Amino acid sequence: LPSLSLPSSMHLIQVDSVQRWMEDLKLMTDCECMCILQSKPISIEKDEPNELILSSQYSTCDNLQLLLKRAWIISTELTRIAQKLEKNRWQRVHSMTVRVNCHVRSMVNEYNTFTRNSSEEMHQFEKLLIDKCSEFTAFTERCLQTEDEERLKSMKSCINETLTTIAQYFGQLIELVLTHEAQNLLRQIELSGSLYVMESAISGLFSLAQEGAHLCRIIAKEGGVVALFKICRQDCFRCLYPQTLRTLASICCVEEGMHQLEKVDGILCLADILTDSSHSEATHAEAAAVIAQITSPHLTFTQHLSSFLENMEEIVTALVKLCQEASSGEVFLLASAALANITFFDTMACEILLQLNAMKILLAACSDKRIVDTPYSRDQVVTILANMSVLDQCASEIIRGNGVQLLMEMLFEKSSSGNSAEVAACERVQQKSAVTLARLSRDPEVADAAIKLSCIPRLIKLCRSPTERNNSDSVLVACLAALRRLAVMSPDRLEDSDFQQLVKPRLVDSFLLCTNMEESFV
Repeated sequence: LPSLSLPSSMHLIQVDSVQRWMEDLKLMTDCECMCILQSKPISIEKDEPNELILSSQYSTCDNLQLLLKRAWIISTELTRIAQKLEKNRWQRVHSMTVRVNCHVRSMVNEYNTFTRNSSEEMHQFEKLLIDKCSEFTAFTERCLQTEDEERLKSMKSCINETLTTIAQYFGQLIELVLTHEAQNLLRQIELSGSLYVMESAISGLFSLAQEGAHLCRIIAKEGGVVALFKICRQDCFRCLYPQTLRTLASICCVEEGMHQLEKVDGILCLADILTDSSHSEATHAEAAAVIAQITSPHLTFTQHLSSFLENMEEIVTALVKLCQEASSGEVFLLASAALANITFFDTMACEILLQLNAMKILLAACSDKRIVDTPYSRDQVVTILANMSVLDQCASEIIRGNGVQLLMEMLFEKSSSGNSAEVAACERVQQKSAVTLARLSRDPEVADAAIKLSCIPRLIKLCRSPTERNNSDSVLVACLAALRRLAVMSPDRLEDSDFQQLVKPRLVDSFLLCTNMEESFV
């Protein structure tokens, strides 16, 4: 092909999409090679160097990634075959069936090149799947040669049944493979005395856990949480603590992981790590990440963490200290996220925070742009402030720490990148700062400080201008509530139209008015 001069605008193509295509391309070209070779592997003499096996030079993690990508392609292809079958696109059904057949054989061959001691059950499922795929390919080929519509209809139901059977065999095989790999990694952790081997195995578990909740359940069921906490209780493995704790945080996003954590007194182990000043900051930060994970308000299965209450005071104390001494924004984010979740988990935490002078520490951290450097960190801080603001003593602490000024600044939170996650974090910051102002403004001193800082005009702007609040209804409701609280203290600061539309009506009526406003109304 002649070389082409690409315009500079081509560089605007998103890198992620191109990278994904490049990664998938190898798998697709392998498939085409296998089609030409009629899915027959190239035989190699045992005493010759194995240069033709694709996965031989890869690590276990790379091999698993390759397997998972191949599995994702097969799963996608099976779904597409069902769609084409529904539309009677027989030529496409057959060509895609051939492709799936090749991918399945490639996946099995690749896996068998790098795995050891695979079970008899796994080999049985491999054979069942390959045989059923061959049968499926032959069946769809016969459909191409049939022109009788009635016969095709009857064959279609058989194809659907075969497709369902293939999907079941495929799912069961993948489940066995992933379970087998998790068992192998855990066996390495349990039996190896080598730090290098253990580090590699923990890295493999972490990679598996990143593939989603189902993989985390498999690891937890195979004893992953137990094995990892065993490492965290041995001083000789201190250098592995950060990586081990990071893996635990991933696995404990599922209920099975949480149950295992409870069984091995994981909370007590985490408390010991957090309160031991001889551990590195990285270890403390990763322990904080595990605490943040297991106390997440989004999880519905935290009720059984009874041991957490027993250790809560020392955990909260250690997390406040970590926030105060954090050397980076990432460490502060992990520690403050854990504290924010704990304030949802139990109201007693807010009283402990007040006693520890946490308000002053958090407000001081917010003035250091090196530490609190993202909307995500500010989201954690304002969450803690919002939950603490239910306590009467909180108002005086806010005044002393110049907290009203900070809350006012947070009402202006805007995303600099436009990234959807960052935009959502900015919305949460705006909403929670308005909620905190509404709660604290029951104290006349806080309300007076907010009014002097021109909070009322800003709240009105957020209510009336959808773009200022990124069209967020939750921000609107919070701002209306805060505005009404301040209006009681200083009604003369509002124009009559603002009072009549935003304060006087029922909150739901003001909400409907603001959500239907055009930008030009401002």
